[in-house]
Amino acid sequence: MATAVARYTAAAVSDRGRKRPSNEDAYGFSIEAGVYVVCDGMGGAAAGEIASTIAVDEVLRLLAGHKTEPEVSLPDAAQNAICAANEAIYSRAQRNQRLNGMGTTLVALAAHEQQVWVLNIGDSRCYRLRQGRLEQLTRDHSLVEEQVRLGRMTAREALHSPLKNVITRALGTQSQVTPDVFEMQAEAGDLFLLCSDGLTRELSDETIEGLLNRELPLEELSARLVEEAKRAGGHDNITCLLVRAQA
Repeated sequence: MATAVARYTAAAVSDRGRKRPSNEDAYGFSIEAGVYVVCDGMGGAAAGEIASTIAVDEVLRLLAGHKTEPEVSLPDAAQNAICAANEAIYSRAQRNQRLNGMGTTLVALAAHEQQVWVLNIGDSRCYRLRQGRLEQLTRDHSLVEEQVRLGRMTAREALHSPLKNVITRALGTQSQVTPDVFEMQAEAGDLFLLCSDGLTRELSDETIEGLLNRELPLEELSARLVEEAKRAGGHDNITCLLVRAQA
């Protein structure tokens, strides 16, 4: 029988990698509010950094006050916060031509006791390590992933496709957007990883699983993941946010 979850702990590391001049990833979390967010911005002239920062700040700001609105469920509040973040980014870009077209991916985890909701837009991912086994919980909103799901491309072909950077859904590029939402029960000992594609483009799921199975503090595990991705090439910004469910 699974042990009940009593609390969560978290840690994160973000790095610009070895090739990019700046870091357009952003992350934030509030253990008290039960919300954890990673975003990977896109757009020239630092627009991606602006988009990802707006998204993280807006989602955390709105969900931090969720407990004062008990009539709204946490997953509904999370979706509302993501929609508000989308509107904030889109409106900012409409007002400033230099920021036109900016956007960001988003992956978020909302937790209340044992109930967990994972929300995503784009190709930033959430994984769960349970009893030593790693499982990807989100599905990428990318052109190659859609081709794989339709059977028009193999997973191996997708890894080497020149179109692998094309995402089909992003926050802030259109006036409205809908996140995918996955609901599940957490168990004590579960370890959730929220990450930008700077990690998953460099490291296989098997490598990530091996690293996460090490008995290390979350801060050190996050740093190890980032360092391994940099060692493997570090072609993009890398962000890892780890959330552990504990008895």
